[in-house]
Amino acid sequence: MLPINEKTIRASFVNASRKETTDITLPAEFAELDWNRLDFLGWRDRRIARRAYIVVPAFDELGELDGEPGGELIGVMLQQAKASPQKRAQCSWCQDVTLPNDVVFFGARLAGPAGRNGDTAGTLVCADFECSANVRKKPPVAYIGFDVEAARAERMLGLRVRAAAFAATVAGA
Repeated sequence: MLPINEKTIRASFVNASRKETTDITLPAEFAELDWNRLDFLGWRDRRIARRAYIVVPAFDELGELDGEPGGELIGVMLQQAKASPQKRAQCSWCQDVTLPNDVVFFGARLAGPAGRNGDTAGTLVCADFECSANVRKKPPVAYIGFDVEAARAERMLGLRVRAAAFAATVAGA
């Protein structure tokens, strides 16, 4: 992911009002983020319980950036469900089977008229958005000749595509 600034982040939100975008609290470590190790930017709001945000580059189904290099960003305001999954869930985005962290359900109001009518979209995702780190871990060797780097690259691609698809759904694209 290419580095982005605060103004660009606030302008990217598709399902938040102007007041909500001005109230967004950026991640505490924003200045120190390693953008080369992120497929999307996701963080929890320190001031508002159960609120979180994601900013996702618009990727197509092949994992290529849609449009210009550094192109379109889709920001989504999320709300964590009050109830937790009954059983240990798998993240829909990184699909990490080792489950190093909690997975929770986040819902997002859709953009535009649909969102004003109360329509939402939801996903099970890592509670603190560790997906980018999870897909970069080397997977275990499955068989002789297994290409670990290719498998890792495929996991990163899958994460980009799934996160972008969710953001596009919220944006109504």
